[in-house]
Amino acid sequence: MSIEIRYATDEDIDKWDDYVEQSPNGNLFHQYAALEVQAKHANAELYPLIGFKGQEVVGLFPVFNITKGPIQTVFSPPPELRVAYLGPALLNMGHMKQRKRESRHHEFIDNCFEWIQNEIRPQYTHIRLDGTHDDLRAFTWNDFDISPSYTYHVDLTAGEEDVLMSFSSDARANIRNAPEDSFTIEEGGLEEIELIIEQVTDRYENQGITFRTSAEFVKDLYTNLPAGQIRPYTLRVDGDFVGGILVTDYKGMVSRWQGGVRTDIDVDIAVNDLLDWHVMSDAIERDRETYDLVGADNRRINRYKSKFNPSLVPFYSLERSEPGIGKLAHIYKSIRQRA
Repeated sequence: MSIEIRYATDEDIDKWDDYVEQSPNGNLFHQYAALEVQAKHANAELYPLIGFKGQEVVGLFPVFNITKGPIQTVFSPPPELRVAYLGPALLNMGHMKQRKRESRHHEFIDNCFEWIQNEIRPQYTHIRLDGTHDDLRAFTWNDFDISPSYTYHVDLTAGEEDVLMSFSSDARANIRNAPEDSFTIEEGGLEEIELIIEQVTDRYENQGITFRTSAEFVKDLYTNLPAGQIRPYTLRVDGDFVGGILVTDYKGMVSRWQGGVRTDIDVDIAVNDLLDWHVMSDAIERDRETYDLVGADNRRINRYKSKFNPSLVPFYSLERSEPGIGKLAHIYKSIRQRA
C-alpha cells in the first residue's frame, strides 16, 4: 500500500495540531493557526499537505506558494517573516526498524514533491529544516542543493544554578552583580511586541539592513496561538523600555526568536545578559529542556551567544531550481530569510 498525499481536509485540520504535537519535527510554526498567519503576512497560498498509509498518518508538509510574475515558487517557511524552521513533520515512524522507517520516510518525501510538481509546478523551491531531520537523502534524490547552517542550544535540564555556573565568568558577573533595584524584567503583551519589533527594525536599518518582519505579524501569532506560546520579555530602567526579547515556547523548547539587539540607551547593566538569563530561568521553572539561541552563523554575535555554554546544532537550507531558470533563482535567494 503506497502513501497517499492530499490537501488536508477539514477533518484533517481538526486534528492537525495534535499531529504536530506528536511529531519529533513539529514546532510552534507548524500549528495550523500559525500557518494561516504566515500565509496572510507572506501574501502566499498555503498548501497543508498530509500523508497517509492506509488510516495511519505518516507526515505533514505545509508549503506556501508565492507567484512572482510568470514564476511559481514554493517555500517552507515563507520568506521575510524570519520563521527559523518549518518543512515536513514526520509521524509514527519511531517504533519501526531502520529499513522500514527509511522506506516510509523517503516515500513520503518523494510523493509530496510529486504532488507539488503536479499541482503547483514550481520553478523554484526553498525549504529550511531544523536539526531534528537527520536523514536528508530523499531531498538530495529530489535534486535539492543542501546548505548547512548552525544555531546554539543551551541545555536547561541541569537546573538553574548549574546552568548559570556553566556560563562564562563575565556573563555570571553581569547577571549576579546587577543591582536588583536598578531594572525590572517583565513578560508583556501586544504593547511590548510593538516596542521590541520597533527596536529591532531600527537596529537593522542603522546597519543598512531591511527588516520586514512586522509587529502585526507577531501580534497575529500572539492573538491566534494558545496563551504563553509567544512571550515578549522587556527590560525597563526607571520605567523606560531599554530592551526586549520575543520568545517562542513550545513543547520542551524556548527560542530566542527576535530582539536582544544592542541598545543605544546608556545604562550601567548588561541588558541582554539579564534578559537571556531571565528567559532561561523562567523556562527552567516551566520544565523546558532547551533554549534555542536561533542562529550561530554571525561571528560577531556568536561571541555573545557562546558565553552561555551552548551546544552547536545544525539546521539546513534546501533549494531547487527547475532547468532553464537558474539565472532567475537569485531573485528568490534575495528575498528568502535566514534566521
